[in-house]
Amino acid sequence: MKQSIIRSLYSTFLRRVSVLGMFCASLTFGTMPVYAEKVENPNSKGVFVYRQTCERMVAPLGIDPKAPTFGWQLNGGMPGEKQVAYRLRVATSDRLLLQGKADVWESGRIEVSATDLQGGNLPGMAQMPAHIKLASATTYYWQVMVETSLSGASQWSPIASFTTGLGDESAWTKAQWLALEPVDTLIIPGIHNPLIKKTLGARKVGMYQLPRFRKVIDLKQKPVQALWFVCGLGQQECYINGDKVGDNVMDPAWTQFDKEVRYVSHDVTEMLQQGKNVLSVMLGNGFYNNPRERYNKLIGTYGAPKVRAKLVVKYPNGKEQTFVTDETWRTSSGAVTYSSIYGGENFDATLDDAAWKSRPDYNDKQWKKPIVLAHDPKVKMLSGAGSQVGVHQELPPVVVKKNAAGHYVYDFGQNMSGIVRIQARGAKGQIVVLRPAELLRDGAIYQKPVGSPYYWQYTMGSSDEETWQPQFTYTGFRYVEVEGAVPEGVENPEGLPVVTELTALHITHRTDEVGTFYCSNPMLNRVHEIIDWAMRSNTVSLFTDCPHREKLGWLEQVHLMQQSLLYRRALAPLYTKVFDDMATAQTPEGVIPTIAPEYTRFTHGFEDTPEWGSAFIIAPWQHYKWHGDKAPIVKHYDAMSRYIDYLSSRADNHIVSYGLGDWYDLGPELPGYAQLTTNGVTATAIYYYDVVLMSKMARLLQKESDAERFETLAQQIKQSYNATYLNRDSCYYDRNSQCANAISLFMGLVPEECRQGVSERLIADIAQRDNAFTAGDVGYGYLLFALSQMHRDDVVYDMNVRYDIPGYGWQLAHGATSLTESWQAYERVSNNHFMLGHLMEWLYGSLGGLRQYLSAPAADLADVQTVAWARAVVDPRPVGDVTSCRTSLETPMGRYAVEWKLRPNNVFLLQVQVPVGGEAEVCLPTTDISKVTQYGAPIVGDASIQDLGVKSDGRLHVVVGSGIYSFEISSYKL
Repeated sequence: MKQSIIRSLYSTFLRRVSVLGMFCASLTFGTMPVYAEKVENPNSKGVFVYRQTCERMVAPLGIDPKAPTFGWQLNGGMPGEKQVAYRLRVATSDRLLLQGKADVWESGRIEVSATDLQGGNLPGMAQMPAHIKLASATTYYWQVMVETSLSGASQWSPIASFTTGLGDESAWTKAQWLALEPVDTLIIPGIHNPLIKKTLGARKVGMYQLPRFRKVIDLKQKPVQALWFVCGLGQQECYINGDKVGDNVMDPAWTQFDKEVRYVSHDVTEMLQQGKNVLSVMLGNGFYNNPRERYNKLIGTYGAPKVRAKLVVKYPNGKEQTFVTDETWRTSSGAVTYSSIYGGENFDATLDDAAWKSRPDYNDKQWKKPIVLAHDPKVKMLSGAGSQVGVHQELPPVVVKKNAAGHYVYDFGQNMSGIVRIQARGAKGQIVVLRPAELLRDGAIYQKPVGSPYYWQYTMGSSDEETWQPQFTYTGFRYVEVEGAVPEGVENPEGLPVVTELTALHITHRTDEVGTFYCSNPMLNRVHEIIDWAMRSNTVSLFTDCPHREKLGWLEQVHLMQQSLLYRRALAPLYTKVFDDMATAQTPEGVIPTIAPEYTRFTHGFEDTPEWGSAFIIAPWQHYKWHGDKAPIVKHYDAMSRYIDYLSSRADNHIVSYGLGDWYDLGPELPGYAQLTTNGVTATAIYYYDVVLMSKMARLLQKESDAERFETLAQQIKQSYNATYLNRDSCYYDRNSQCANAISLFMGLVPEECRQGVSERLIADIAQRDNAFTAGDVGYGYLLFALSQMHRDDVVYDMNVRYDIPGYGWQLAHGATSLTESWQAYERVSNNHFMLGHLMEWLYGSLGGLRQYLSAPAADLADVQTVAWARAVVDPRPVGDVTSCRTSLETPMGRYAVEWKLRPNNVFLLQVQVPVGGEAEVCLPTTDISKVTQYGAPIVGDASIQDLGVKSDGRLHVVVGSGIYSFEISSYKL
């Protein structure tokens, strides 16, 4: 007894003294990158708050003023520390909070629980009551004090802020829509290419000039705050006194513009000066207007580009002044002479005069009075907070070569989404054409697979060195072919413009990176890298299929790749916007189209397919489980129920048998429609899963009668599914495809007496193909999940570390730097797609061993075991030649981290970091607890470690609270 107490005190001491604990861990593991963001508070001896968020953003600007949600993370404290209560206060100034006053809201003491299944009072988050009214265009300040189980009450947190947007239409009073030209043609939604000639013939549409607007305002004194709210459709760039406002690109977010639009909020306090100021806006087309020139995936237009804006200025004396877009503004066309989301952009610098946006005395008498357009009351004006896009990375060229045509090709070494920035000098009027592409053919760029022609064109405005980058378009590319110019330092007998610098600008959604992964296998690290590039390249203000030929929001990726995406980046605000996009796209019949926003109407089965539309059911549930945010479920529950009703109306004896199925599977023909699996298998399995999750969401919202109805329907679907597709004698589904068997196992559709048989058939099919897989877009993720459920991660490894069969290794061997659309890395399709990136989730959750769930069948996954990472599962799966791996993840609860290493003499080392308030169930590869030590001391008798015993997986399970743990297992058994 005495020895066990000493051991417990010793291990607790090592964890309590964090510096010593990390030092001891580093002796074994080396420095772990998960500690890069070390948070310290020298004034606090207990727990303290860091990373405060509002609406899951740090100091957000322009949020909806209705009942925002607050979040925070904790550090410090004792091992096993848990948050038990909080106090939160909100004020109109930081000065009031410093005085201990809250003139907006003070919560009082609120108890919290990690097992609150209704999601109302979870640790590390709180919601302002709906009856508290917040003003629009106002900055508020808040702080929180937490109470923990061991350290008691913390100090008040640092003061954080959030700024509200304009809210509903009433706040836009007197702000008018302005355009340069009247609306000509509306084509909503757009027409897909196969129908263009039949519908329009040779007629051109969307051929509007690209406008610029300006207004001079006079401020009597320097403001204490100035907020500018702008919605420029299709894309906008804003300036004050000649300087660009913010550093976003591709503002505002893409939406279904005839139903809702997103405005952008800017804090421009420091840009304004006492006296005269110039407000100016430039517009491009984006998806709002697609001119019928160059390449067109679709023809669609919502009308002429237009802008609506409101500037709210607050002065030191408390007075407020507003400036809005109205008939007093001036407008004209400008230097951007062509803009297309699909065709590129032209800029003629001979038409540009920077004075128009910087000088109050600029002569704009030749400009026009703008056309004032009435606001359609059916179109909602919504905040675009959380959906901004920006430049993530700049890449210089790695190789520059001259091709047979005499043009210079710049190779940036990486397939990416983005634009270029060119610096050049030449003569006024000389033209430089830049043609981007993913691939080369015979030394020239090859655009056919991704839409041709697409190019950027720049006309020199002077003989000085000039710098330019496209403003209203982007594409996917690795190479840029330059026509009409030469690189600096080469012979130039024709006197062409000289390119002094050409830089690739990778653009993506602006958000924080939250996850890290690294293992000892270089190929798996490269796979992680190409998947990550594809995910980034296809995350803008929605999740696109590719950054070039389509840029459309195909929905199957939204749920099938959701956790892979969330392991890498903080995407909660963007997901809530995507949920809105799906709800807006829903038809009166209840259909959720395959894309949202629905910019085009597809044919041949592409418009409506259950595996795509079901993102509207599955993704909000996964969002709730990951973030603890049930607001999207509350908001869209009725619309989600209508989609279930629609699927039920399409069912025949509960079998839904239409759709695209396991898109791009590996069959005997070229990839496309499912070849190896009957469509009814994937459609009905996901229909069943939808209904199971709807029953869980109904109970979450205390809709008991709905829950019972969905549960009954789920059982009926399951019975019909097995009657239709299960071969009981031979234990396989449908045609014995990997997809059919795996999705049935994952969804919990397989009868218990058949599970072993179906599992064996699945493994056998992979083995007889020499460890090759056949599953596609829909089935491959479920194949990974099913194998991991069976603890056959060795099979996952064997399938994915090969270069000689179609898959990740094959793509790398064929030069891919981003994940390709086809397993075969065909040139004829996109080479920057993320729909097949499901291995990312396996790398983090199985190989790395950091996930939320112990098992993943639908029956278990749908149960509310844990929400918002209040409890994690640490379950590393060493396989193949992988001898070490480390992962980390910033969760709503805080940072979890896992690192494991195989050592000689059959020793397994495992380091685990658990945030304050969290806990982890750790799966240890042994059945003998006496073989396990923690910081060198046996864990037997350690009061901080709960022994759950050996479970059915043949391993010892323990539960640990917050802290840093370093386990060593001798004679381990994997």
